[in-house]
Amino acid sequence: MLTSRTAAAVTAAALAALGLAACSDDGPDDGKTHITVTIDAGLEQAAIDAFNARVEQFEDANPDIDVETQEYTWTAGTFTAQLAGGTLPDVFSIPFTDGRGLIERGQIADISAYTAELPYRDAFNPNIAAAGEDADGNLWAIPIAAYGQGLHYNRTLFEAAGLDPDAPPTTWDEVRAAAKAISDATGEAGYATMTNGNTGGWILTTVVDALGGRTEDAGTATIDTPQMREALAQLQAMRWDDDSMGDTLQYDWAGINQDFAAGRIGMYVSGGGNYGNLFTQNGLNPDDYGLTVLPLADAPDAGVLGGGTLAAVSPNAEPAEQEAAVAWIDFYYMEKLTDQAAAVADAEVKAETGQPVGAPELPVFDQATYDEQQSWIAEYVNVPVDQMAPYTSQVFAQPLVNEPVTATQEVYAVLDTVVQSVLTDEGADIDALLATAQADAQAAMDAAA
Repeated sequence: MLTSRTAAAVTAAALAALGLAACSDDGPDDGKTHITVTIDAGLEQAAIDAFNARVEQFEDANPDIDVETQEYTWTAGTFTAQLAGGTLPDVFSIPFTDGRGLIERGQIADISAYTAELPYRDAFNPNIAAAGEDADGNLWAIPIAAYGQGLHYNRTLFEAAGLDPDAPPTTWDEVRAAAKAISDATGEAGYATMTNGNTGGWILTTVVDALGGRTEDAGTATIDTPQMREALAQLQAMRWDDDSMGDTLQYDWAGINQDFAAGRIGMYVSGGGNYGNLFTQNGLNPDDYGLTVLPLADAPDAGVLGGGTLAAVSPNAEPAEQEAAVAWIDFYYMEKLTDQAAAVADAEVKAETGQPVGAPELPVFDQATYDEQQSWIAEYVNVPVDQMAPYTSQVFAQPLVNEPVTATQEVYAVLDTVVQSVLTDEGADIDALLATAQADAQAAMDAAA
């Protein structure tokens, strides 16, 4: 019988029968429900130990469930291949942008009968919950984390360039000037940007949003715009006029995290909650780290792109596996956000194993709930919160812009090519690139519709 807060959606007798049926034909015949859950690839041993400790706690509380782990990190290409090949674990994460499409195509399990029983089901920020809901408002995938983009910077490189790490850039002109100063003084890339695996389009869209533009308007591509030209012109100037972007110009999410953590990048844009990954998977020195909000243009529609992560369940999971999967998601991801004892238990395990506690995130519920959760774990916080204050003190006041919703990944892929061209071809014609990208993005949106 499940002992997490997830209420049973079937009778005890039916659950017992389903528990037996849920075991795969070649799995152990022990009467338990077996699920496979994800653990981030490339974690250091302390992070693995912390994760395994939480698995043990869950299994102790739910003796009828056996949890196995599978390394997994979402990328557009590998996820598509795993989805097609049926090799995804029972529980896996996806970005907000993928939720609706996977739901409409029936490529994730409909767990709404179980999510409806979660005690916090109606407490989600409606804009955030929508990413995991079907057209009727049924929750198929659970929002486990949200983010607003931020400007990550290396305080050590700032100091080496004569810059004040406690006064990071507040305009894009200041970003450019700081990048050149860092590059001139240290020989490292003053600023870098992602370019591959749809991440180039993601970050370019982020900057366009911050300048007051958009890449989509109700299913219509809005690529060929003044804000897009401004964003690309700045990249072009930093790359070719200032020579402040270094020699590595082909980055995906993992690669740019690695180089930033290694001290080879002065600044880059990514999700504001990225500290945990930088520390646990890339060996970041906390003393080097700084985080601030994105500079926003003085324009009515300027805002910070936000998104997040959904926890979903494999469409191949049997009903008992689906329920067990929701119990795991509730235990591992959600209880620490909504229950004081669970929040403290999670923080204790992380602190004892040297994992980060207290890194900033946008709340999936509301700021009051987030602030309360942070107060519960205050004594365990072990991240350099003062170095993140330029972000945490301002991000809640920044207008949040949702990611584009139509053919999101396909449009990002189109924009990858634009970014790559600007950074690798000194004579790149931005007008021509945008005309082509506008047509290609619209074609992708039309196909998706």
